[in-house]
Amino acid sequence: MFSRILVANRGEIALRIIRTCRELGVESVAVYSEADRDAAYLQLADEAICIGPAPAGESYLNIPRIISAAEVADVQAIHPGYGFLAENTHFAEICRSCKIEFIGPSVESMKMLGSKLASRNLARQCQVPLTPGSDGPVKSEKEAVEVARKIGYPVIIKASGGGGGRGMRVAHNDISLKGSLKAAQAEAEAAFKDSTVFIEKYHEEPRHVEVQILGDKYGKVIHLFERDCTIQRRHQKLIEESPCPVIDDETRRELCASAVRLANAAGYYSAATVEFIMDKQKKFYFLEVNTRIQVEHPVTEEVTGQDIIQWQLRIASGEKLDLDQQDARCNGAAIECRINVEDPERGFVPCPGVLEEFAVPGGPGVRVDTHAHQNYRIGPNYDSMIGKLIVHRPTREQAIATMRRALEEFRAGPVKTTIPLHRQIMSDQDFQQARVDTGWLERTRKMG
Repeated sequence: MFSRILVANRGEIALRIIRTCRELGVESVAVYSEADRDAAYLQLADEAICIGPAPAGESYLNIPRIISAAEVADVQAIHPGYGFLAENTHFAEICRSCKIEFIGPSVESMKMLGSKLASRNLARQCQVPLTPGSDGPVKSEKEAVEVARKIGYPVIIKASGGGGGRGMRVAHNDISLKGSLKAAQAEAEAAFKDSTVFIEKYHEEPRHVEVQILGDKYGKVIHLFERDCTIQRRHQKLIEESPCPVIDDETRRELCASAVRLANAAGYYSAATVEFIMDKQKKFYFLEVNTRIQVEHPVTEEVTGQDIIQWQLRIASGEKLDLDQQDARCNGAAIECRINVEDPERGFVPCPGVLEEFAVPGGPGVRVDTHAHQNYRIGPNYDSMIGKLIVHRPTREQAIATMRRALEEFRAGPVKTTIPLHRQIMSDQDFQQARVDTGWLERTRKMG
């Protein structure tokens, strides 16, 4: 095991990693921007180093400054968390060229799975179910129309690189396809410096289901079951749960086996998430792979009893994955609500300000992952998520009841948050009976 690592992130995920380090007896070095200088969690790290001004490009995304901090602090490894540099292959290459272990997969696996087109081709080779679509990139309007007519409208245009809904457009006919193609290419170029796009059949009213993967450096890969991330707004997840409430055991086995095949084919080690779309007939289709820890990893930790961050450190340090597939169990039901400082009634616009009131819930089955506290100042520079509320109970019905109670206890203000929206969703009959899809929230709620 490492003796000292650097955490190249901020907020709740930085705190989560620091806590795991303390439990493992590993010294942690936190980096921070000038905007995060007073962050309380920095006191829990063994050392804290300022890496620049508030803008992420001058701090958390500034590779030379992070590497310099790592060398000054004399660390053996860097954990990137999620977001920022977590899926940046250039950063991973630089870490290892500087003899600093990148706590994540190999660069080769990141490149293979980070491109939606490359990962789609690999999935095809592994006989993982794929949505009908183009065999490669689509460059011209003529080519796009030919593909769309062949597979049938509606179709979705997707950027090969990146994620988060950027570079994605849905088209229902030739006219909208032509306009959407140019818009998607331009957005992909601006966001990812790669205008490559491809086309897939668009599944209307699907569910979003993903599989948590763990692999070690010796060729062993297992799954930790699935998560349902269907409650979204603008392709961004708001609520996640495990297990998926609508699939049977046979579908679950096929889904998880598909994810393991793909990870094996990529020679994958560390934690990853293989994402799928599920249609109304409960048939699943490969979507993409996230080669990092996910925001929603706590729901898997709760139902399996596994510490995924700890596994990342152990695997990166060269330890074998001594957990066998038959020993992995999914017990009970867990739900996570992302607590964002946003106003749902105004299109989820971020609401920076001071948390004059901040009191988190507790009691049986309740977990809160947050770096925030009373009088914490939320700036405009970073993601609006200030924490995650997770519950774990024997059944989904009990988990919903506990989540409703916990949300009633949660106090955060006067800034606007997503807490009131989560209360509404937990009380909604559609959600309680799992009659939802990825567009359900925007159809049924006023979103500004």
